[in-house]
This record gives sequence, C-alpha cells and structure tokens, in this order.
Amino acid sequence: MLAKKKVPTSQIPNLLKSLLVASLLCISHFANAKPVEIKFSHVVAENTPKGQMALKFKQLIEDRLPGEYQVNVFPNSQLFGDNNEISALLLNDVQFVAPSLSKFERYTKKLQLFDLPFLFKDMQAVDKFQQSPEGQKLLTSMKRKGIIGLGYLHNGMKQFSANSPLVTPQDASGKKFRIMASDVLAAQFNALDAIPVKKPFSEVFTLLQTRAIDGQENTWSNIYSKKFYEVQNYITESNHGVLDYMVVTSKVFWNKLPQDKRAVFQQALKEALAHGNAIAKAKVEKDKQAILTSKRSELIELTPSQRKAWVSAMKPVWHKFEAKIGKDMIEAAQAANL
Repeated sequence: MLAKKKVPTSQIPNLLKSLLVASLLCISHFANAKPVEIKFSHVVAENTPKGQMALKFKQLIEDRLPGEYQVNVFPNSQLFGDNNEISALLLNDVQFVAPSLSKFERYTKKLQLFDLPFLFKDMQAVDKFQQSPEGQKLLTSMKRKGIIGLGYLHNGMKQFSANSPLVTPQDASGKKFRIMASDVLAAQFNALDAIPVKKPFSEVFTLLQTRAIDGQENTWSNIYSKKFYEVQNYITESNHGVLDYMVVTSKVFWNKLPQDKRAVFQQALKEALAHGNAIAKAKVEKDKQAILTSKRSELIELTPSQRKAWVSAMKPVWHKFEAKIGKDMIEAAQAANL
C-alpha cells in the first residue's frame, strides 16, 4: 500500500495561490470568449409576423444562453434575397431562414401542395393539416438535401391585386402577375390565361409602381407592410391560396449543435413561432382595415357564384401536380377542411 504524500505546511499558501490564479485565468477566458454568431435572414419587414417571430427567437436565445450565442436578424433582404437565401444556408453563410413554402420546389416537390389554389378553406384548416402527422412529415422531406424543417409560420390567405377589377377569371386574361418561383403558381395563372412573371419579393413594389406588371397575389400583411396597396387600384378578396413559411436550418449546422443547446434552440423556436402565428392571426383584419381606411385601393368581395367560377377555372391545376405531391397528401389536406 502506497503512503500518501503530504504537502509541507510551508507550501500550502503557494499552492492556494496557484489554484486561485488558474481559476481566475479560466474565468477570464470564458468571460472574454466571444458568443457564437447566429445569422437569421429573411426578406420581409420587421413589423410582419415573420419579422416579429425572428426577433422573438433572438430574444429567447440570448436570454437563455447569455454570452454563448448572439442572434443577428437581417430583415428586408438585407443579407440575402428570396432567390438565394436557401443556397446561403447550405453554404453556412446564414444559419436560419424562413422562406415561403413555394421556395422549396427545387428541393422537394411535396411542398408544392401548399401552392395548390383553393385547397384550404381558411387558416384554421391550414394549421390543422400542418400539425397532423402528414404535415409534420413534410418538415423532414428535404433532409437528404441537407435542409431540416423546424416549424411552420403563418402569414395568411392570399388575395389578388391589380390595376383593373378582377371579378371573374376572364378579367385576369392577358395580364402580367408577379409570382414566386413556383411551377404550381405559374400553372395557376396559366389556367386563367394570364402571364406569370417570376420575380424576387424585393422588386414587387417597383414593378407595380412602374406598371411593368399588372398585379400580384399576397396576404393582407405583405400588401400593407410593403405598401402594394398604394400602387394597386383594386384588391380582390379571393382567399385563393395560403402564404406560409417554413423555418429551416442546415443539417450540418444543426447536427453540430451540442444536444443540450439544440434542445434550447428547439424550445425557443417553438415559442417564437407561436408568437409569430398569434401576430399573424391578429394582423389579418387589422392590416386589411388599414388598407381600406387609406382608400388607396378598392376592395372587391366575391359572391358565392363568382368565387365558384374562380375555383372551377383553377382547380384543374391539382390534377397536374397530383403525381409529384402525392394523392394521399392532397386528400389529407382536404380532410383538414372538415
């Protein structure tokens, strides 16, 4: 049995001093360590549901992991536009983005489901489907491409706007409408004999203002925050589609996060999405009323028979994309309307 070596009493003060110095150096190292920068890029204004969601996420992460992570939010396409933000994510130039569901077309055809016209009757049906097993399954539909979906964010139902009244499907014939880069949305306007023009969101106001295009489709939130109503004479309350987003990160970044930190990120994002969705719900009527109060645009409310005509004109688009999306997914989405 080995005898324990005793530290001479005379050496104890020096030993304690060394331990104290080592502790102070360790504390100093961590105190001076810079927080890891997290970039969250998006293309809309800060006063939109997406903008508020991103800021809430920043607050929660920095409150719960103080000094460890700094979340920098870049709104209004300051960092990347909606045509290159996903590529930037995969290059790790940004860690979180929240593109519209239409933007994932090149990575999966399954999400084309959300672009089908008149598929959902209201936002309650949209939310019901997204929280269903089928809707949650779509979050992992791009995993093999290096993209991980973390949750859905609502913006609202889409409305048509144009320089001239859109009352019947024939009124859209020959007119140019800005769309996101989506084959489904292109087919939707082709079904109306209209001309779809794929352009970045950041260019829409100028295109409308200069009359380079005749109209566009968007939610009340975006129409108001981006002032589209100031350069469009008419808005048709069609509720023909949904404009939602998916918050995504890269598989590489997500897997490198320590497991305990990842859990904090997941919970913070869950709460931030709930915050953003609550704002989205409240903003629908508020922003719509603000537009009407401005008297810059005239609201066109469709009668049941007029709406039915629009549905008849655009519903054939479903069949065109059924094979790529999956008949089972379309049926699950329809079931959410019940």
